[in-house]
Amino acid sequence: MKSIVIGIHFQRDDVEPVTTAIPVENLFASVHAVDDDRPLADRDLLIEIAAVRARLLDRATFIAIRYGFSVRDANELASKCAGRTAKWRALLVEHRDEVEMTLKAPAAARPPRPDRRDFESGAAYLRALHDAAHTADLDPKFRGAVERTLVRRATGHRWIREAASVELAMLVRRSDLAAIRDAGEQLRAEFASTPFLLSGPWPLEVFSADDHQ
Repeated sequence: MKSIVIGIHFQRDDVEPVTTAIPVENLFASVHAVDDDRPLADRDLLIEIAAVRARLLDRATFIAIRYGFSVRDANELASKCAGRTAKWRALLVEHRDEVEMTLKAPAAARPPRPDRRDFESGAAYLRALHDAAHTADLDPKFRGAVERTLVRRATGHRWIREAASVELAMLVRRSDLAAIRDAGEQLRAEFASTPFLLSGPWPLEVFSADDHQ
């Protein structure tokens, strides 16, 4: 039997009775036990974990652990989390009343792919490929509206650029979730021809980047 680690929580009551809590220094990990022979990619298992995550977030904000991180017991958990709990605790204290929301939309125009013939070395070409993949941006009018309606309500935000899309990750007070959703509907009405997905709330993921996130 193994346990999939779902998240790191401030106190035991944030986890139980939704699922099992394992102490890790002065925090608690939420875990979901599975048989050794059950594949982690099993569709029903993924649905189970998603449902548990949602119920945990309803109780309190937590730090999400990247899916697939599993342990056998508390000793293995402590070993794998060594050196991280102080940072996690500080994040949970600072963002106790906040969650993440994300907006994802296609980039206004895909950057042109660099021509290998324009570069003297392979390293320079690879750097140019990387830069081209991370310079995508939204239509300026849509981005300005996002800044006015969503970003101004967030306590923190990060723009994440990919080759063909742009994602906005936001920290949002739980008390502002309804206002964020209303702002999303306002954007949808104003930019009916611009497809985007506003989703959440989510646990702390982008704003708690870690080796296991």
